[in-house]
Amino acid sequence: MYYSDETVEEVLRANDIVDVVSSYVHLKRSGANYFGLCPFHSEKSPSFSVSPAKQMYYCFGCGAGGNAATFLMKYENCGFQEALQSLADRAGIKLPSPQLSEETRKREERRAQLLSVNKESATYYYKLLRSPKGRRGYEYFLSRGLDTATMNAFGLGYADGSSNDLVRHLREKGFPDEIILEAGVAAFDEKRGLHDKFWNRVMYPIMDVTNKVIGFGGRVMGDGKPKYLNSPETPVFDKSRNLYGLNIARKSRKPYLIVCEGYMDVISMHQAGFPEAIASLGTSFTAGQAALISRYVKEVLLAYDSDEAGVRAALRNIGILKEAGLRARVIDLRPYKDPDEFMKALGREEFQKRIDDAENSFFYEIRQMEPAYRMDDPAQKTEFYRQIAKKLCGFEEEMERESYLRSAAARYLIPEDLLRRQVASYNLVGGESPAPVPERRTPGAAGARNSVNEAFRKKQRLLLTWVSDDPGLYPQIRPYIGAQNFDEGLYRTAAARYFEQLEQAYGPDTSEEQRQHIRFTPAAVIAAFDEEEEQKEAASLFEERLQGVESPQEKEKALLDVLLSLKQEQIQQLSGESGDPQALGKLIAAKKELEQLKKCRFTIR
Repeated sequence: MYYSDETVEEVLRANDIVDVVSSYVHLKRSGANYFGLCPFHSEKSPSFSVSPAKQMYYCFGCGAGGNAATFLMKYENCGFQEALQSLADRAGIKLPSPQLSEETRKREERRAQLLSVNKESATYYYKLLRSPKGRRGYEYFLSRGLDTATMNAFGLGYADGSSNDLVRHLREKGFPDEIILEAGVAAFDEKRGLHDKFWNRVMYPIMDVTNKVIGFGGRVMGDGKPKYLNSPETPVFDKSRNLYGLNIARKSRKPYLIVCEGYMDVISMHQAGFPEAIASLGTSFTAGQAALISRYVKEVLLAYDSDEAGVRAALRNIGILKEAGLRARVIDLRPYKDPDEFMKALGREEFQKRIDDAENSFFYEIRQMEPAYRMDDPAQKTEFYRQIAKKLCGFEEEMERESYLRSAAARYLIPEDLLRRQVASYNLVGGESPAPVPERRTPGAAGARNSVNEAFRKKQRLLLTWVSDDPGLYPQIRPYIGAQNFDEGLYRTAAARYFEQLEQAYGPDTSEEQRQHIRFTPAAVIAAFDEEEEQKEAASLFEERLQGVESPQEKEKALLDVLLSLKQEQIQQLSGESGDPQALGKLIAAKKELEQLKKCRFTIR
């Protein structure tokens, strides 16, 4: 651990997790929790839950979970120290000098080495482009209309035709082969050994928002395949949560960002005076990238190719942007294919006009849908109008839906009252409703689990979840259940730490007024574990649910069943230690507690 438990707890206490997560994920309140689309896997229905009471998040779809620091580590692809420093800065807390564990120190050193390899590689490519060996690449960029200042601003470079020039250079700089390989700038095979991954390509360094080089994109010179080659994902490079050019675009002070398809589109637009341009990294646009954008602006303009593939991408990504709480408009590039081609043909002023006239995403979707219907056929025309009504149902806010309804009715000559009745008939939007909670996936762990053991562990998770939902349960169960009733290892460690917090809050000498100032949330329990998988599994202990158990009476019966089961398991284990005098005493006490438990009635919310 970098810092003392007290320091970590102070920083977590000063940062409300809902505020932290909502800076990245569009959340909606549903009951006691907030829900949104998980930024760590693709999904259409929100299964990502954030609990203000527990100060933790948990995804019922992929099992990701943790506290505010865990979220930043996973989302920003950073280490614990960086995450805690970010939270401390956010809260105006000055952190003491960190105390690194050996394991953590090694992990952070590895990250630093990978970033150093990337930085040195970027410098190598940069210099090579401007040397006689890089003439071919330099002329390519000139032919694309780039000037020297733009090439320098984006750190553009060149990888020549040799198979191991960069590897040799990095070795001379003292980098070990395993780090060079892990950084993704080299590949290995039995025939050639360690050799350059990129060669005969112009190089585009990819930077994160803090201007650190985290990867590369390379375009081949000539007709080689693949045309574009990107760095693989590494501990410092996650394609789905980074955007090309965002390190510059986020400072543009425009109320929107323009999303393009490729590196050259972004660079050409920046050179033409549009520094708000960004692009995804050789992959489809993701929810994680949309969430990243939402940190800086509330509106996105799509400048995709005007061909069929570009239209499909725009239609797909409009939905992703909407789920992230972003407004979207689409720039019409016709008759030109892409922004780079448009800019060369018509220039900056004409492109600005296209930005000003960018089409509202709702009407763009309808316009793309319209050619599928014959307007001279009453049946098809009616079906087209039905599709408009269905799309209007997607607006949850009544005022917004009404505004779009009137505009659509005027544009397509549909009587307003008729369209309004059709929208109401679909009954697809009825205000806020609780987000569905999919059936929980069992958290991953090394090795296969025995089904009986897993059933027992589920009961342990249920108990911790119910107590974290209603901490007032703790004084009721304290005489019968403790950390010793949990499996050794992570389960017992987590239970012990959480019960220790609750003991402080619900101790016999603690007044109600004092309790208000005592922090007892699962967030501090999660912070006790260093590894991401451990934090994920610790979070799962506080988000176990029983399907169909809703009413207080059902919960109270289920709670008693769980407590009896845990106590019976304890008795069974103690019975196997009958030769131990101490175990015999514990066994007698446990049996008495079991009889008392059978007579208990618990109050649960």
